[in-house]
Amino acid sequence: MKKIFNILAIAAVVSLTGCKLDLYSPTSLNKGNVETTGESEETASQYKSRSDMENLRNSLYNSWVKDVQEMGLEDWLVYSETRADNAYCGTNTAEIMALEANKQDGSNKNITRDWNWYQKQVSNANQIICNIDRIAAEDESLSEEERDQWKAEALIWRAFCFFRLTQLWGDAPMVLDIPPTITVENVEEVYPLYYPDRTPMSDVYAQLVEDLTWAVKYAPKVNARNKMLMSDAFAYGLLARIYAEKPIRDWAKVIEYCNTVEGMGFILEPKYGDLWKYDEDDAYRNSPESIFEVQWTSKANGNWVYMMYHRNAYSPDDNYSWAKWTTPSRDLIEAYQKEGDTERMNASIVWDTCGWSNYYDSDNYPFMHKVPTNVSSILVMRLAEIYLLHAEACACTSDFDGVRNYVNRVRTRAGLDNIPAPGSVDEAIDVVLHERRLELAFEGFRFFDLARHDRIYEVHNAMNDKDSFWQQRKPLTESRIFLPVPTEALDANPNMQQNPGY
Repeated sequence: MKKIFNILAIAAVVSLTGCKLDLYSPTSLNKGNVETTGESEETASQYKSRSDMENLRNSLYNSWVKDVQEMGLEDWLVYSETRADNAYCGTNTAEIMALEANKQDGSNKNITRDWNWYQKQVSNANQIICNIDRIAAEDESLSEEERDQWKAEALIWRAFCFFRLTQLWGDAPMVLDIPPTITVENVEEVYPLYYPDRTPMSDVYAQLVEDLTWAVKYAPKVNARNKMLMSDAFAYGLLARIYAEKPIRDWAKVIEYCNTVEGMGFILEPKYGDLWKYDEDDAYRNSPESIFEVQWTSKANGNWVYMMYHRNAYSPDDNYSWAKWTTPSRDLIEAYQKEGDTERMNASIVWDTCGWSNYYDSDNYPFMHKVPTNVSSILVMRLAEIYLLHAEACACTSDFDGVRNYVNRVRTRAGLDNIPAPGSVDEAIDVVLHERRLELAFEGFRFFDLARHDRIYEVHNAMNDKDSFWQQRKPLTESRIFLPVPTEALDANPNMQQNPGY
């Protein structure tokens, strides 16, 4: 009861809108929600008009999505590239050194900020999802088309964030509505809404499938001039990613949704390196290959994340006095060199001089090169990834000609020889994972690709013997495949359980 009395103490300043199930159209989007009743006049009036909903929808793109730099890229590349074999952590920051070494715990501040950020993004999306039907009923200026599209966009963003939560932590709190203000009368009922238990991954994924299946009907269509859009193609691509994961794995569904995206008019950028090209005036965006990207269009107010990896090509001496994160590993460089893959290596990695020698000689130091300017887009989904996910589904269903077809599409663009059809499922999976490594390096996939097929343990645990420049790694076991739930989250929520191994 101590926690209940604590939350009562802040009840007077909590002002959140209740989310009633009967506000949803009959699409079962409310499944799993908790109906809240007795909302106060204060909470009911927080959002009152079409303008309020439009502002929230615009905030989704202008601030929520653009906040991806730190938690959704900088930290994400530590989890995906450094916890695998693509990159050293790059600097002596204790939190990321611990992650490279698999010695993280619940006090790790990077893990804590990411847990909080994804939860906050879900809450942001819920402000649209849980209010827009009521607003549409109250304000006739909000059209049915706008209501459905804005809700669909919020559902897609929420699904993206929930999916990443499960990739990092496994079971995750799945809050689908907005609790009302806590009062003495409702505290017993409402308390669990503020302090939810973690939902099993399989249930989270089932909800995401339901949400995205509805959202694709109403999401905006692909816009060739604006790829920073929660489009139907992005939703279909997310469905393909979700169905590739173990809790609800269905390779036939992966193939179905990859086929859908492939039929929506995307084409590979003719030259791989041009995906991140720039000239003296601006960086390239809205490639015909891009499905979803986060964009900046002003050098004066561009992204800051470039400084974590190398230089800003438009101001190369700015923020270049300290060691950078996500330093390409010798193992990755060797993989490119063995393949003769200069096209993708030179787009992904750039060599430069610097004032530190943490992993290489300072006069010839490699850097991650996929954010070369402060107006370069962050590519979240693109056609080559979908091709290789399709190839992965083919591998796991013994369609070896399909593997050859999709892998060779991306190899041809990279100027490499075609591969023959593999001869077994294991060989086919190895071929696809190798190609995904070279094609998608520093885009946030490596650890999760390997984990999906239980190959991450061997890779992670072999690094110390292969390369003395890695942090000394604690063996990776199944109990530590997921990150620890932050200590502060456990302290605040008595219903939350820690992951095994921590």
